Amino acid sequence: MRSRTACMLVLLSVVLFCVPAMGGERTVTDLVGRTVTVPEKPERIICIGPGALRLIVYLQAQDVVVGVESMELREPDGRPYWLAQPQLKTLPVIGPGGPGAINKKPDMEAVLRVAPDLIFVTYMNRSLADEVAATLNIPVAVLSYGELAVFDTAVYTSLHLVGTLLGREERAEAIVTYLEGLRQDLDRRTGTICEDAKPRAYVGGIGYRGSHGIESTQRQYIPLDWNHAVNLARNVGSTAGGSHVVVDKEALLGLNPDVIFIDGGGLALVAEDYRKKPDFYQVLKAFREKRVFTLLPFNFYTTNIGTAMADAYAIGKTIYPQHFSDVDLFAKADAIYTFLVGKPVYAQMAAVYGPIGQAAAFSR
Repeated sequence: MRSRTACMLVLLSVVLFCVPAMGGERTVTDLVGRTVTVPEKPERIICIGPGALRLIVYLQAQDVVVGVESMELREPDGRPYWLAQPQLKTLPVIGPGGPGAINKKPDMEAVLRVAPDLIFVTYMNRSLADEVAATLNIPVAVLSYGELAVFDTAVYTSLHLVGTLLGREERAEAIVTYLEGLRQDLDRRTGTICEDAKPRAYVGGIGYRGSHGIESTQRQYIPLDWNHAVNLARNVGSTAGGSHVVVDKEALLGLNPDVIFIDGGGLALVAEDYRKKPDFYQVLKAFREKRVFTLLPFNFYTTNIGTAMADAYAIGKTIYPQHFSDVDLFAKADAIYTFLVGKPVYAQMAAVYGPIGQAAAFSR
């Protein structure tokens, strides 16, 4: 009993320490419409939920992060922001994170121990965010990537919000400008390609709350969408979560794609399934004609935006080679990673997932 009381006194002292000083404050509206008052210059922040920490690294604000979820410590190779900023792994753990923690109350004691003066969280509803903020007496700003595991302009809104709160407005605008520049470049290369020249494409193995096999895909998939490509998943499959769909193998046989891309997150599962059921895969045109290629993980604790951009160039170069003859995929990936996360981490990722855009080894 005495140790529990002592613990509560320590936590109470932390709560009092976390109350923002009077004076410099600002009020903003977060991504679920909540009014949030935060310190003028937050100096200690934490990130909870899918993709929250990624945005902080993009904004070059990792130096004010004081704790990380244990989820971030697992399988780091799929998250470029973590590879580029290895010092983050030395920070205290503030809770489990991961898919099972989405829109759940965080580990309050672990949060209090690191004494943040601002909490960023993704995919938390407003009532829970209000409850967490009131209990901890720490402002909570909710961010979003849009629909879970889909990149849309909500990401830009989140970047601008965090940029405003952390005094990195110019960096936020630079990121949005850079990403839109990539979109425009892809549009310039592929926007006028006639429909008859477009192969029928399918992307399997996309992660969604974990790893999945070839049946896992996306209706909205920007590496295909920004290339004006034909995404066979757009109008088929059983809905598992909005854009994410599960296309059963019988339906995939019916689609019979001209070209198949395998996401790095599910590559091992697809390779294992191929070894067990080679006859099924060889019925598919893309496998028979050896038109199966690998990509880096699109979703890894929600959308890897930089990787999505690199995958877009890999897909473009594969299906429209004459329009991407000037693009060195490896150099392009590193240019994207260097701009967004601060270091060229492509080689580290390729060591795990294979070179981007290569023919899948098990289908050769």
